Amino acid sequence: MKVSILDDYFDTLRTLDCFNRLADHEVTVWNDHVQEVEELTGRLQGAEALVLVRERTQIRTPLLERLPELKLISQRSVYPHIDIDTCTRLGIVVSSDLHQGSPSYATAELTWGLVIAGMRRIPQQVASMKAGHWQDGVGRSLLFRTLGIYGYGRIGKVVAEYGRAFGMNVVFWASEASRARAEADGLVVATSKEAFFEQCDVLSLHMRLVEATRGIVTAEDLARMKPSALLVNTSRAGLIEPGALVEALLFGRPGMAAVDVYETEPLVDTDDPLFHMDNVVCTPHIGYVSRDEWEIQFSDIFDQINAFAAGSPINVVNPVVLDHRR
Repeated sequence: MKVSILDDYFDTLRTLDCFNRLADHEVTVWNDHVQEVEELTGRLQGAEALVLVRERTQIRTPLLERLPELKLISQRSVYPHIDIDTCTRLGIVVSSDLHQGSPSYATAELTWGLVIAGMRRIPQQVASMKAGHWQDGVGRSLLFRTLGIYGYGRIGKVVAEYGRAFGMNVVFWASEASRARAEADGLVVATSKEAFFEQCDVLSLHMRLVEATRGIVTAEDLARMKPSALLVNTSRAGLIEPGALVEALLFGRPGMAAVDVYETEPLVDTDDPLFHMDNVVCTPHIGYVSRDEWEIQFSDIFDQINAFAAGSPINVVNPVVLDHRR
């Protein structure tokens, strides 16, 4: 098959062991980011399989309708960036392994890195030294503080384990069904959403972005947080009501934030207010970006291509298409 891979910024995939799984295919790798439909159409003409690096590029109807040879989109994780109904109508299979095998430990590790960086003001201290100064303020320890995990999924559970290892008290909040599972597992669940936001010293978001969770963290929720609290988001920016985080930080509740995800990505606008706040640590959506994590992710993605080429698609998120696929 003719396979096109988008948004491999540092040409990493060719260096991975799992890339050998595409040895029987004709592969084109693009190392820059393009979103314009006309340019993407030109790049993807003749492509039969499209590999996506998470949600870096929006795959919408105007583009899909211009790619008559496209048979398969192969990726991992959720797919709010793909017009699934259009793919089904056009006979395009979408395969996505939703982390069925394991949580993203890379994302959990980055989350914990942001927790420590935010609480101990590590980026600010480094910047102070590089500017020719010495210490820059006083940070806070994690021992005996309360770590709140919003969501009861695989990554959140791993982050909770890290918190316990640091001597933190861990409390969960989630949907009613997830809270019931957490309680059945013997874990501490907050008495209410209001109490959850009020009591946490560190609050980390770990939910998928779907319609039910879009904007689930409101300005009112954030206003309940302590002035000394840290909000961490390595999941999706859309979980927070648009504009609410910046306003909350300006108000001083929470007092700090550490974020890896943004309402617009890639975020390259140096005038973005988050970049100009001394109480914010920002990273460029690198939670899942490690060589080890990519070996796992792209092994799955390339296996999906080979399964399709062999006539037996796997991890199909639009199974209705199998009756009329291209």
